[in-house]
Amino acid sequence: MAAEWQGKSRGTVLGYKIFVFFMKNLGLRAAYFILYFVAAYFCLFAMDSSKAIYYYFRHRLKYSKLRSLISIYKSYYVFGQTIIDKVAISSGLRDKFTYEFDGIDLIRETIRQKKGGVLISAHVGNFEIAEFFFGELEEKTSISLLTTDVEHTAIKDYIESVTSESSINLIIIKEDLSHIFEINAALARNEIVCITGDRYVKGSKYLSQNLLGEEARFPAGPFLLASRLNVPVLFVYVMKETTSHYHLYARKAKAKKRDAKKLLEEYTESVSWMLKKYPLQWFNYFDFWNSKNK
Repeated sequence: MAAEWQGKSRGTVLGYKIFVFFMKNLGLRAAYFILYFVAAYFCLFAMDSSKAIYYYFRHRLKYSKLRSLISIYKSYYVFGQTIIDKVAISSGLRDKFTYEFDGIDLIRETIRQKKGGVLISAHVGNFEIAEFFFGELEEKTSISLLTTDVEHTAIKDYIESVTSESSINLIIIKEDLSHIFEINAALARNEIVCITGDRYVKGSKYLSQNLLGEEARFPAGPFLLASRLNVPVLFVYVMKETTSHYHLYARKAKAKKRDAKKLLEEYTESVSWMLKKYPLQWFNYFDFWNSKNK
């Protein structure tokens, strides 16, 4: 089983090209059809990922063995759908989907305060299409995404070539901590800074917290940073509900300033709530709970 997140996702440029070809020439449903075979392939040949997600279903959600095995396949399929949807929405097919807002007033309020804000999300659902939700807001704001920028460059280049240019600014995490200054500058401009808080990289500083009944490691950075900034902090997720419908959830953190542990506790509570509502949309395909060493 993959012991920890390696900092990048699986996939090839050819695979993406096949999906884009079917999507643009035969429609979304044709691209989804190809996923039946791709999901089966990953079940059989991505054993580390399959073992990790099996642990999630079997031991964290307490599914039966059979239901857990079936859920592995369903998880890969839904994950594939979110990737296709992201490409489709950002390449001009936005009107093929419908969108629902839950807590959008919290985002509007954050923007109106003109102090900037921090959105913390997770690798559940399809947060990468959140910028298209923000396009519906009357209040216009810029969005910056804090990232390690270690994904496959060839895949990124290809996706960018077939989609419209993203309005999201990237703030690259650097060893010299210069990204901290970029974050402060973005907040000073009343911008929204987005961070994911669920992927700890081995060797970095971490905080431990219970998630679905088991202790797990979370990167300390997002929670230490967000808890020290004098700006609103929101937990935001974009979840796929049907083939063509997405639901955005926003919840405001209540933790006091400089209380990173409490902020993490609230975060894991919100993630747990999401997973109980959308169990197939947990997309951390590695040994998240470090189960093989327990």
